[in-house]
Amino acid sequence: MKKYCFGVDVGGTTVKIGLFESTGVLLEQWEIETHTENFGERILSDICDSLDAKLMEKEISLDEVEGVGIGLPGPVLEDGTVLQCVNLGWGTFNVAEKLSSMFHGLKVMAGNDANVAALGEAWKGGGKDYDDIVMITLGTGVGGGVILGGKIVTGYNGGAGEIGHMHVNDEEEVTCGCGRKGCLEQYASATGVVRLATRYLAATEEETKMREFGAQITAKDVFDLAKAGDRGANAVVRQMGEYLGKSMSSIAAVLNPQAFIIGGGVSKAGQFLIDAVKDVYRETCFAACGDAAVHLAKLGNDAGIYGAAALIVK
Repeated sequence: MKKYCFGVDVGGTTVKIGLFESTGVLLEQWEIETHTENFGERILSDICDSLDAKLMEKEISLDEVEGVGIGLPGPVLEDGTVLQCVNLGWGTFNVAEKLSSMFHGLKVMAGNDANVAALGEAWKGGGKDYDDIVMITLGTGVGGGVILGGKIVTGYNGGAGEIGHMHVNDEEEVTCGCGRKGCLEQYASATGVVRLATRYLAATEEETKMREFGAQITAKDVFDLAKAGDRGANAVVRQMGEYLGKSMSSIAAVLNPQAFIIGGGVSKAGQFLIDAVKDVYRETCFAACGDAAVHLAKLGNDAGIYGAAALIVK
């Protein structure tokens, strides 16, 4: 194994890049702008220019670099073919082959950004003590990634790990962003927690400080009030925990992971969130899966670059 590698996490606004030792030590990280105009034609060349500049700055030769891992916001097949990245303006092409041809022929591995973030947490984050994990990211939406035997599970056409679009409610009338109704994302994301709070306030006259926030209430507000003992906020958190914990039970019955790793902005609620979810999971899961650990993610926004580097060196 050569001494260095790069991890690249491509987002719709910025590209995060990390220079790593192959052992997993992050030496330096930085960002460049994501130029999505003209169907994102500049994105890969901008990445190459930035990598070359860093090699020159650090006086690192190409012979010392194992390769480049890259996470992308769209379905990616095992061979590095991206099927579509709407936010980047990309259609279907083999990103790994293209980037390798543009960057001195070095090894390039590509993966979906959520899957890659899960790999990062499995390598150096909250899941580093386990070979089989499921990561659930609770942000504006709900994302996920499945790591079995230390490897990303992509599925037939890159759709594995779309945990946020598990169907959990037959009665839902509002359409999810995916076009379906009753997805987990509609209840366990930051916007989902707000939806549950809004519905709770409309359905009851119970006194709760959530009413003081009106339409401006956030998921953080709900969890902060719940931690302070507000009954209404605790009822909302319990409902969110029911949806998420039961979904984890379904996942466990199929995959039997050693651990669930919970990340994303909502996970900043900390152990309070973990406890709410874990209790439901323990009560509803198949008995043989009951000892799965439930931990908070540790790498935050850096999970993507760690996971991208792991594509190269793990």
